[in-house]
Amino acid sequence: MVVKSHVNDNNHATDKSVAEITCEPTDLSALSATPLARQHQAQKHYRSSDMLPHHARTQANETPVKIENQPASLAVEAAVAIVINGIHYAVLMASPHQLEYLALGFLYSEGLIQHGHDLLDWEVTQLTDDASYQLFTKTADTDDADLNTLNESITQLRDYDIYVVDLVLNQRCHQHIQAQKRQLAGRTGCGMCGITGLTQALPNLSIYRQDAERVKSNMPELDYLLEMRRQVDIMQHTHQLTGAVHAAATMQGEELHLFEDVGRHNALDKLIGWQLRHKTHSNSVLMTSRLSIELVQKSIRGHIPWLIGMSAPTSTAVRIADRYNLGLAGFLRANRVTYYSGT
Repeated sequence: MVVKSHVNDNNHATDKSVAEITCEPTDLSALSATPLARQHQAQKHYRSSDMLPHHARTQANETPVKIENQPASLAVEAAVAIVINGIHYAVLMASPHQLEYLALGFLYSEGLIQHGHDLLDWEVTQLTDDASYQLFTKTADTDDADLNTLNESITQLRDYDIYVVDLVLNQRCHQHIQAQKRQLAGRTGCGMCGITGLTQALPNLSIYRQDAERVKSNMPELDYLLEMRRQVDIMQHTHQLTGAVHAAATMQGEELHLFEDVGRHNALDKLIGWQLRHKTHSNSVLMTSRLSIELVQKSIRGHIPWLIGMSAPTSTAVRIADRYNLGLAGFLRANRVTYYSGT
């Protein structure tokens, strides 16, 4: 993944004189140039103890406040519309990179597909002008009154980065989707928003239960996890720029595969989608976030033996991991890790 900067010539209504950080991926599964971060002018207020004599520095609240105008790199958060065989299925708030993987992993986590080959074709389109907005939203029976409302909506939508992922799935998956069609508007920090039924939010995952002894025998050792974290810290470029994205990462031999997103559950979906496309499996997945229930559910469905977090798991996450034999570890720091299940 190559990170570079360039000047964006678009005069955006809410983000003028913008410099974008873009990613040019090495594979063909993502857009050739995707905005991951933009610069925005900010004002930093801070106190500096260096501005006072040494004997007065003990009272930090007495130091004068310094103000600096400086550019800040902000993570791009885009609305990603998932359209399946013409059905508008979901809208996710996500980083607009590796969107094929995101869509695949999301559909797999939703239980709508079982294999990578269920996806027959795909196309990613960014809505950039009024014509593209109208093409996406207007239907054959749109009348003049609806058109006026549509034009008002387009004015509002100009504040957002919007991408449409058109997926073509096989007939079996299409019938499954029609049987449980629902509209899902997902927020950045929530992996279960829009789910109306408790049984959908808290599913029975018994068919995905792994062999406990196999999980135990494949428990990753501390040195392996520390090396994995070291590589993540080096490769997490967007987080280094913005401090606002999570990552899911796995090792294949000596090679680290890393997937970043403003939503931790989106990052894991991208990793799962990558597994499906490349017909591979991960023994251990490292998340840069806390380990909450939706990450555990996705890992169980994704047949991932071990899920490791840089922060702590929740009590529900540990309980469900125990039930379905998912190895769970957290607090991966400079010299330690804590195992909660699978040992």
